[in-house]
Amino acid sequence: MYNHAFRLTGNWSVAEDVVSLTFLEAWRLRDRVDVGAGGGSLRPWLLGIATNVARNVRRADRRHDGALARLPRQEAAPDFAEEVTARIDDRERLAQVRTALAALRKPEREVLALCVWAGLDYAEAAEALGVPVGTVRSRLSRARRKLSRLVAAGRLRPPEGDREPRAGRGQGEGDRGNAVRLAQENTR
Repeated sequence: MYNHAFRLTGNWSVAEDVVSLTFLEAWRLRDRVDVGAGGGSLRPWLLGIATNVARNVRRADRRHDGALARLPRQEAAPDFAEEVTARIDDRERLAQVRTALAALRKPEREVLALCVWAGLDYAEAAEALGVPVGTVRSRLSRARRKLSRLVAAGRLRPPEGDREPRAGRGQGEGDRGNAVRLAQENTR
C-alpha cells in the first residue's frame, strides 16, 4: 500500500499521509465492501481508494498553491531589531513572573493559566479542570492575592512604564506580562 502511494505521489511524507487517509476512508466505507463468497481480496479495493486519495491530495495541493500565488507579495521583510531588544529586556520580567508562579500551588497555577493566559471564562475553566465554578473563582482569587502580596513585598517588581512585552512566536499578545499586570491591578 505504501509503495503504491509513493509511486503515485513521489514523496515519502505525502505517501504516508495518503496511506493513513486511505485506511481512514476504508474504515468509513467498510459497510460497502463486498468480499464475496469466495473470500476475495481487499487489495484491489484498497488500492482504488489509495489512488483516489492520492488524486485528491494532489488536487488539494494544486488549489493551495494557486491560492498562495494569488496572494499579494510582501514588499519588504520587517525589521526585528526592536523585537529582539524587547525580548532581551523582558527576560528579567519573565524570570520574576516564573518566580512568582512557583510560589503558587499547582491548582492555582492551573486556574491562572486557563483563565488569564488561555482566556477561558470561569465555566470553561471549571469544565476543563473538572471542578465546580466556585472552586475556579476561589483558586483564581487566591492566586491573585498571592501575586499582589509578592508585588507589594517587593519580591516581584512591576514593569517600568506602560510597555507591554512583545509576543514571541506562538504566544498571544502580552501573555508573559499578564501575571505581573494582574498582580498590579489587584494592588491598586
